[in-house]
Amino acid sequence: MATGTLIFSHIIPAILGFFGVLLLITGIMDDERKITIIGVALVIIAVISPFLALNLMI
Repeated sequence: MATGTLIFSHIIPAILGFFGVLLLITGIMDDERKITIIGVALVIIAVISPFLALNLMI
């Protein structure tokens, strides 16, 4: 019924959050607004995705 929840609740959000923080740092240091916005979006998706995925799976 709920197989594979570890990937969606722990692994994918950690990867998205890591790359989001990297893009945030790069965008702020290089004054590139688009990269900063993409980084913010990735961090928000990393925060919300486990709740959405697990609610749909369980």
